[in-house]
Amino acid sequence: MPALRHSLRVAAADLPSAVPGVWPADALCRAELGVQPTGFEGLDAQLPGGGWPVGALSEVLQPLAGLHEWQLVLPALAGAAARRAGAAVVVAPPCEPFGPALQAQGLPAGRWCVVRADGAAALWAAEQALRCRDVMAVMAWLPQVQPAALRRLQLAAAQQQQLLWVFRPAGVAPQSSPAMLRMQVEGTTLAGGASAAPGLRVRILKRRGPPLAQALDLPGCPARLAQALAAQAARRRAAQAGVGAGLATAAAPGAAPGAAGRGRGLGAAIATPAGLSEGAAYALDRIALAVVR
Repeated sequence: MPALRHSLRVAAADLPSAVPGVWPADALCRAELGVQPTGFEGLDAQLPGGGWPVGALSEVLQPLAGLHEWQLVLPALAGAAARRAGAAVVVAPPCEPFGPALQAQGLPAGRWCVVRADGAAALWAAEQALRCRDVMAVMAWLPQVQPAALRRLQLAAAQQQQLLWVFRPAGVAPQSSPAMLRMQVEGTTLAGGASAAPGLRVRILKRRGPPLAQALDLPGCPARLAQALAAQAARRRAAQAGVGAGLATAAAPGAAPGAAGRGRGLGAAIATPAGLSEGAAYALDRIALAVVR
């Protein structure tokens, strides 16, 4: 046996660096199938062919369903909708998709439909959708699906050359999977100077290429929304600083009467947009608070 291993190493060393039809496992595989760009340049650079595989299974794991799936796949879905006909079928989503947000990101209401099912019915619905020529992509939440069923979905996606995402809990990561691409996603905060914005942290667990030990940090929302959240967070920090300064002035010896009230008024003026009462709040205020914390 040692002699055989030695001869194999010698034979491999004698091979030229590039052999037609041979993929070295220490390099990213050239995409044998078509790909759909993910919409994230950093992620595309780490995927064979530069995107989600078309006609193959992509498995996405996360700690809690319903948090980050749309942020991760919506740019690719919108790009696919712009390039080809067909609908995106959403099977057993844990949360109701918000139509106006999908429309704003490039996925019109007429290009997606929801199938409400669970268990074996959800698996059946996903497989039937993949066998339909009028479907361009399938998103399916199948937390308890078995590897044999995943292989059936993989074959169905290959027949019609569709995008296929299956979302499962992070706890199944040690289990084997026939997925061509497997990754884990969780939320994070991307900080830059005085600003902060919600982001995604992606770990590629399986790809046709060498392992990727380092996680990728991706923006979790469109650039304009990220800028708005960062600006709102900065205003809130300034408001809190103004309130703190006003209280400190009121507590100092010899402070003028009413100084504390003026300090609070300054903070409120910074925090409250023009035209709103002091007690009013934007939805972005609440999101920015979550980002800052």
